[in-house]
Amino acid sequence: MNDASQTAAGYPALYSIKRHGVSITDCAAEPVHTPGCIQDRGVLLALRTVDLTILQVSENSERWLGTPVTALLGHTIVKVVGTAAAQSIRHALDHESVLNNPTYLFTLPQRDTFPALDVLLHVNEDVALLELEPAGDARAPDAYNVVRRIARSLQESLSLHEFCQKAAASTRELTGLDRVMIYRFHEDAHGEVFAESRREDLASWQGMHYPAGDIPPQARDIFSKLWLRPIPDIRLPVVEMVPLANPDTGRPLDMTYCALRGVSILHQEYLTNMKVAATMTMPILRDGVLWGLIACHHYTPYPMPYQLRAACEVLAQIVSLQIKSAADREHAAYVERIDRVHHGAVLRAVEEGGLARLIDTSPDLLDGIDAGGVALLNDGVWLRAGETPTVAQLHHLHTWLMRPAPDGAQRTHPALIRPLHVTDQLSDEYPAAADYADVASGIIAATLAVSGSRMLIWFRPETRRTVKWGGNPDDKPLVAGPHGPRLTPRMSFELFEQSVFRRSLPWLPLEVEAVTRLRAMLLDVVVGHSEMLAAVNQELLRSNDAVDAFAYVASHDLKEPLRGIANYAQLVTAEAASLEPENRERLERIRRLAMRMDGLLNSLLHLAAVGRVTLEKSSVELGPLLDEALEMISVRTDDPSVQIVLPRPLPEVQCDALQVRQVYSNLISNALKYNERTPRRIEVGYVDPEDPAERIDFPAGTAGQRVLYVSDNGIGIESRHYEQIFRLFKRLHGRDQFGGGTGAGLAVVQRVIDRHAGRIWVRSTPGVGTTFFFTLGPVV
Repeated sequence: MNDASQTAAGYPALYSIKRHGVSITDCAAEPVHTPGCIQDRGVLLALRTVDLTILQVSENSERWLGTPVTALLGHTIVKVVGTAAAQSIRHALDHESVLNNPTYLFTLPQRDTFPALDVLLHVNEDVALLELEPAGDARAPDAYNVVRRIARSLQESLSLHEFCQKAAASTRELTGLDRVMIYRFHEDAHGEVFAESRREDLASWQGMHYPAGDIPPQARDIFSKLWLRPIPDIRLPVVEMVPLANPDTGRPLDMTYCALRGVSILHQEYLTNMKVAATMTMPILRDGVLWGLIACHHYTPYPMPYQLRAACEVLAQIVSLQIKSAADREHAAYVERIDRVHHGAVLRAVEEGGLARLIDTSPDLLDGIDAGGVALLNDGVWLRAGETPTVAQLHHLHTWLMRPAPDGAQRTHPALIRPLHVTDQLSDEYPAAADYADVASGIIAATLAVSGSRMLIWFRPETRRTVKWGGNPDDKPLVAGPHGPRLTPRMSFELFEQSVFRRSLPWLPLEVEAVTRLRAMLLDVVVGHSEMLAAVNQELLRSNDAVDAFAYVASHDLKEPLRGIANYAQLVTAEAASLEPENRERLERIRRLAMRMDGLLNSLLHLAAVGRVTLEKSSVELGPLLDEALEMISVRTDDPSVQIVLPRPLPEVQCDALQVRQVYSNLISNALKYNERTPRRIEVGYVDPEDPAERIDFPAGTAGQRVLYVSDNGIGIESRHYEQIFRLFKRLHGRDQFGGGTGAGLAVVQRVIDRHAGRIWVRSTPGVGTTFFFTLGPVV
């Protein structure tokens, strides 16, 4: 290998900032990890790990050590540090964790005109790299107590922004640097100054956004591997390694972990344009992924001795370890707010008998999720809050959202395939939305009925936050330099405003999950039971039946404090990092018990409602009713892990549609839950009593009745349990097995069928499957 060979990016394989840095044309391809040079503030030696022979040395060795390069190459490190110190290096290589981990070993004492030098060692690609740089001030204050106090303060932050602001202020307190920024990467890799602590006379950069190219991919990659990048004086020249290639391998020297690693010419000019003289940069990692940077600037050269850097490295690690907790605390508070609003809205809809109460009473659904507007379609009528499209535009949007299902799913309604539609670029998918992008560039739409007659949509406007760019992100001018026209960093850092057209702020996963939970509540409680619950309310006004009154009150008035107990237990658990494990488990147990009692109250309400509501029998087609039941329990017919089989179309029967839909949804839910096969097969059908070929041995009293059934290939039920499975709150398995549950589903099913003058019974073979047969009274 020689200097003439080229990399795929067009740079010499043996790249040197000193020789080739001025000819850069693509900063994203510059080999920053093998720069061939170091900053001239110390000396770097590359040693063969076996015998400590010096293979490469920076060309400034005579300045710092008093020994020229030629007198060092090929000799052992003893010539530089002496026998005792060389033995310390040998011991560290053999017994300490120095792989990609720069470790302080000792300080070479001052001699003659040469300063005392701190010696740091690490191994990279089987080469021992020894960095020698001026020793720090031994009288420097102990940073341990400062970092310890900072760590405690960070733990007390209530929001992510407060956490980052404290991290910036703490870093500036520790280092004394002029400006410290918490620089956050966005999904498209551009950066934002999310928090800042600065000298009072400096202009604020908080809120500024910078293009992704300002920190190219290979630089971000390096920041994900090390904890600190110091540049004490940007004006210092770079000095080259001699030779450029490792004589043993012919490869360039990888300096990823070197504090002395040379600074790109492009980066030097970038900082010079900002009048910055010194920088210190530390990564912020979240779950091992680069989330952002602690970026420090100083406007005059600033010494950064090892002691200071070590303290900053610890601080960066503390910030990285705690940032997820800070974000989780903020998210938990947001989730608690959303759920509180959603539960309150659903409770009002239940108590006052109408979906309109979700929108027209404060706090409404717009007080939960951060959105500009919300609209509810309820039986053809749009109810709106906040900024939304017009009613005519909403009708057209609804038609698009309910467009036909993909080929191969003709039987399945589109609402079953697309129960939620989430986008932050609506006009890209639905061009007509460009006309109202200012109010609806992003939507979350939730279908609440298979027919499409009920739908909730949240809207977010176009991102009119008018992003503040630190210079035009597209401005990369070629200017005349000492070596002819070449690329240079953006020369202007004046505010450049760029609106983000037809795109909203992205929806957070927790927001989508909150809508999913709300949709489930509305399907299960409001859509499925609103008529029943309205009747229960009226009956309670006239009734002195204390048991039913208690069931109603318990199911509503007691549920809200239970949710509060569960939510606050979760918040305390998340915030109380110092709690002993057994106390954390006690809090978690409180949360679990509260959630279980909430489920029991729901079940009690369902059972009480079934018994008190007047049956509204009519001629009902069971096919569409089955589709609604599948929608209520979020069964997707295109899910390959589930097979819903109908041997023939289901008949038309006389029944109460709402209550029989509950029978199907409960039986199918159980068939899915108590099943460990793939796929889970569920057959829904009936036996025709008029067909002699289909007569089977049914219980007495079922003659002349159409026998319906739900059959599965699940775990089965032993015959001795046939009767007890219909008892209220009776479970055959542990609470944590098969997804939990309250054990009320079959009790509700039996009560519905009893009120229809029908019968229900079970036949099952353990390990093979179960069939529930039921009738709904005589065939009419």
